Amino acid sequence: MRLLLLTYGTEGDTRPQVMLARGLIDAGHQVTLLGEGRSLATAQALAVPHAPLAGDIDNDVAALVSQGSSLRAASRGLADMAQRHSADWLAQATAAAEGCTAVLAGGLAAFIGMAVAEQQALPLIGTGTVPVTPTAAFPSTFLPPGPWPRWINRPSHRLAMLQIWRQFRGPLNAARRRQGRPPLRQPLHDAAFLYGFSPALLPTPADWPANHRACGQWRLPEAAQSLPADLQQWLAQRPAPVFIGFGSMRGFDRQRVFGGLIDALGPRPVLLAPGWAGLPAGWQPPAHVRICPPVAHEALFPHCALLIHHGGSGTTHSASRAGVPQLVLPWVADQPFWAQRLFQRGVAGPPLSLKHFDRPTLQRAIAIATDAATVARAQALGQAMAAEDGVATAVATLERWLAR
Repeated sequence: MRLLLLTYGTEGDTRPQVMLARGLIDAGHQVTLLGEGRSLATAQALAVPHAPLAGDIDNDVAALVSQGSSLRAASRGLADMAQRHSADWLAQATAAAEGCTAVLAGGLAAFIGMAVAEQQALPLIGTGTVPVTPTAAFPSTFLPPGPWPRWINRPSHRLAMLQIWRQFRGPLNAARRRQGRPPLRQPLHDAAFLYGFSPALLPTPADWPANHRACGQWRLPEAAQSLPADLQQWLAQRPAPVFIGFGSMRGFDRQRVFGGLIDALGPRPVLLAPGWAGLPAGWQPPAHVRICPPVAHEALFPHCALLIHHGGSGTTHSASRAGVPQLVLPWVADQPFWAQRLFQRGVAGPPLSLKHFDRPTLQRAIAIATDAATVARAQALGQAMAAEDGVATAVATLERWLAR
């Protein structure tokens, strides 16, 4: 088969798609991946054919995060992104889809993939690491934290999807008209969907369609997981450290957050990954804190005693599979959903909040996360996830679907 994979997002959004693409290539299929240029380093490292989509994820994410965590606020950022990129994305994806067997689309480019599949009469398979299929089991991951009444669960998924569709519909249809195509009135509802999240962490809802499948995490191959020699030596010379890292999140008081967490943790060794936020100007970390270079989470996390992060799906899954307890400080999008899910499973402390970011609150949350019962549950979840092969499951499922 010849397949087009289409996505747009940060490294954490794109990397699972790269893992899926690599698995498809290893199974004998031809794959082209279109994604944001800065997030394609893993594709290059794993020899996955790829090309960059128009846009600058640094500016796009900064604009989205600055809008706030509500669905309405995020919609404003999405509207701006759709206006700037839809025409270019549609042209690039249309050219790349020539001669393909199917289109796999996810992330912020999902509706572009939908339009291209419709235009070229190709099967469309949705892909992602965050559940968007309507269900009565839980509310949309794009809703802010509840509590929400149970009756809102299923309609909230459709509401969130329609809200995003409204932002892309106008720019996308304008680009289609320039191609001589009729406008799309509504998003497709009958497409199959492959998910790269773990059913051990979030069981597949009983009311999902049969062609919506949670496969397990799409993760880095074991052969590609390694750590720099100096970091391996540092890890070997001290007790398991606490990891602190918030990925692409930015715009927060770094002195308050990094310094507050390090103070609440006491003398434990800490690996601090500044991420896109960077370090505070002129700030010198204490001697027991090491600045962590960009490394594969799959390789690093099993060496840690506690993982403090932002709750992105990829980081959440790598942390959970490592069998290590967690603390989550969620910012936007699906992050509060995963933070609450981890707490409900008993493998993490209560979600942290910048509104209540004081030493006693942090220490209470750290005590819960490092309790022996929490550690045991985290280890059990890691063992269950280790039995999953998300990429192999996705590849086999896709082959079976398209063979029909």
